[in-house]
Amino acid sequence: MARPVFEHRIIAPSEAIDELGHVNNAVWVQWIQEVALAHWYSIADPQHQDDYIWVVVRHEIDYLRAAFEGEVLTGRTWVGEAPKGARFDRHMEFVGEDGKVRVRAVTQWAIIDKASGRPLRVPPEVIAPFMGN
Repeated sequence: MARPVFEHRIIAPSEAIDELGHVNNAVWVQWIQEVALAHWYSIADPQHQDDYIWVVVRHEIDYLRAAFEGEVLTGRTWVGEAPKGARFDRHMEFVGEDGKVRVRAVTQWAIIDKASGRPLRVPPEVIAPFMGN
């Protein structure tokens, strides 16, 4: 089943560039979080935003092509299968203006109840908007 895809534009700044002249691998991790949070804040119910926070449990990243200073990239993200307990997978890719994927990732996130500070089973009403329901 195809999930709704969220897109977020990023322009690679000079401070993202490493000694090899391209976007540093650690910066891609920061951008994964930036795009994921932008997706959450764009769709999640404001009460859910107040009650819950997501934390990364695992990143699996494929660095396919370099990106360079000033390059315009589109971060695309969508959720995977239904959550398993407190966790669910988020798919991510960053595409250049040429249509070629620079980085592809699957990240696993866990939901935390802000009041207790503990993980909880993902409530169906929290994930529904991301699943296309």
